[in-house]
Amino acid sequence: MKILIACEESQEVCKAFRERGHKAFSCDIQECSGGHPEWHIKGDVLPLLNGNCKFILQNGKTDKIDGRWDIIIAHPPCTYMSKAGARWMYPTTGKIDKNRFEKAMKAKEFFLEFYNANCEHIAIENPIPLKCVGLPKYTQKIQPYEFDVENKHPYSKQTLLWLKNLPLLIKTTPDKVPKSTWMPSNTGSFSRGGGGGRGIAHNAKTASKTFSGIAKAMAEQWGDYLLKEIK
Repeated sequence: MKILIACEESQEVCKAFRERGHKAFSCDIQECSGGHPEWHIKGDVLPLLNGNCKFILQNGKTDKIDGRWDIIIAHPPCTYMSKAGARWMYPTTGKIDKNRFEKAMKAKEFFLEFYNANCEHIAIENPIPLKCVGLPKYTQKIQPYEFDVENKHPYSKQTLLWLKNLPLLIKTTPDKVPKSTWMPSNTGSFSRGGGGGRGIAHNAKTASKTFSGIAKAMAEQWGDYLLKEIK
C-alpha cells in the first residue's frame, strides 16, 4: 500500500509500516532522525496530499505515487492549538491573546488540509485542543501505556485521533498501569529554566515523538484492515 506520514521526522510510524512491507514515506520540513533518508521527503507536504505526485527523497533520489494514497497519517503542529498552551492564549482572565489566536487559526487551517484531503482513509493525531480553536470532534483517545508491548513506554500522555474510514485502535496492553507521566505539568517553565511537574519529555521534539507501540499498532491494525478492504 501507498502510505504518507505527514509532519514526521522521527519516522516511527513510517518504519512500522515499512516493516510490514508497505510503501510508506515520512514527510517533514526537517531532515529525518529515523535513519532512513531513502524513505523521507524533506519539504512541504501539502502538494503531495492528493497523490499523483513526484518527489525528491532526502537521499537525493526521485520517487512517485500514481493515484491517491491508500492512507494519510498526519501529526500537524499543535503548539498554538493545544490546551496545554491555555496560559498563553489567555494571559488575562477571559481575554484571548489576538496574536496567538491568529497563529492558532493558521495551525487550524493546516490541520484541516489533512482532514479534508482527497484520500479515502485518514488519521490525524494531536493533543487536546483549546475550545476556542474549534477543531472538529475527535474520534478516539489513546495513551502510550495502552500500547506498550515492548515495555518501553509505560507513560501517560493523552492523545486524540481524528479518523476517516478507519477503525478505532485496539489497545494492545489494556491492563497496564502508567508508571509516570510523559509530559511535565508545566513544559513552558522548563524551557525557561524554571521548575515544573514531573515528566520525561522536557523539550518539544521529545514531547511530540510518536511512541513505537502506537506506531506498531497503527501499522498492524490499520494496515491489515486496508489490505482486507483492497481484497
